[in-house]
Amino acid sequence: MHHTHLLSLTRRHPSAILLVVQLVGLLLYPLLETTPGGPLVLGAFGITVLVITTGMVGRTPGHTWISACIALPAIVLLVLQSTMDMPWLLPWSAALEAVFYFYAAGSLIAYMMKDMHATTDELFAAGATFTLLAWGFTYLFVLLQELQPGSFAAAVNAEAPRTWTELMFLSFALLSSTGIGDVIPIRPVARALASLEMFAGIIYLAAVVSRLIGLTLLRR
Repeated sequence: MHHTHLLSLTRRHPSAILLVVQLVGLLLYPLLETTPGGPLVLGAFGITVLVITTGMVGRTPGHTWISACIALPAIVLLVLQSTMDMPWLLPWSAALEAVFYFYAAGSLIAYMMKDMHATTDELFAAGATFTLLAWGFTYLFVLLQELQPGSFAAAVNAEAPRTWTELMFLSFALLSSTGIGDVIPIRPVARALASLEMFAGIIYLAAVVSRLIGLTLLRR
C-alpha cells in the first residue's frame, strides 16, 4: 500500500523527484569530488540526473528525442572520463551538459506557462527549473575555465582551477542575485557570462515564478 502511494506521488509530481535529485547532487559533490572514488560516483550520479531529466522533458512541450540526442553523447563522454581517465574530454562533456540543462529548463518553463492554472507539480517545477538553470551555467563556467584557465579566482588558492562545487556556488549566487561570495569572475568573458546569469535569474523570478504565485493566489 505504501509502495503504491509513493508510486502515485511520483507520477503526479515528477518535478518534485527531479528537484530532490538535483538538491541531493548539491550535497554529494562537495563530499565526494576530492575522494579517490569520487569521480566515478559523481559520473554515475551525473548520468542518473541526465536520464531523469530526459524523462521529465517527455512530460513537457519539449521533445524527448532532442534531449536524448544531447544526453546520450554526454553520457558516453562521462563514462569515458570516469572509467578511462580521459580528462581532455571535459570541455566537450561540459558543453553538451550545459546545452542539455538549458533545453530541459526551457521545456519546464514552457510546461509552467502553457495554461492559466498553477498545479502543485508546476510549483515543484519552478524549483527544479531554477536548479537546472544553475547547473547549466555551472557547466558553462567549467567549459570556460578549460578554454581560458584563470577565468575565476577565489580567496583560497587563487591561481588554482576552481572546483565544480565552487563554480556551482557562484552559479547559485548569481542566479539568485544574492551576491558572488569569495569566487569571482576576473576575465572579460567570465564576467560577461556572470552578468548574463544575473539577468536570467531576475527575468526568471519576475516572469515565471511571480506568475505562478499569482495564479496560486487567484485559485485560492
